[in-house]
Amino acid sequence: MRWREGQLSDNRPIPRSRAEKERQLRELKEVYAGLKPHTSPELRASIIAKIKELQAELAQPPASSREERPRREPRRPRLPG
Repeated sequence: MRWREGQLSDNRPIPRSRAEKERQLRELKEVYAGLKPHTSPELRASIIAKIKELQAELAQPPASSREERPRREPRRPRLPG
């Protein structure tokens, strides 16, 4: 049973900033370069897949902050009284 809706254990990806994605890509490339020859092909394939996924995400232009925020209606002035 869930404690509350929207907690991190929900089956949703964790949102990461562009800088975090770039850091993760660097780290994965370092890990892949340091793999031993006897490393399983499945592990190699999963690391390569994640690297390609991150490269594809970073190839897209960054979204502007205006597009990310939902539009709000303008506030109405309060009337005295």
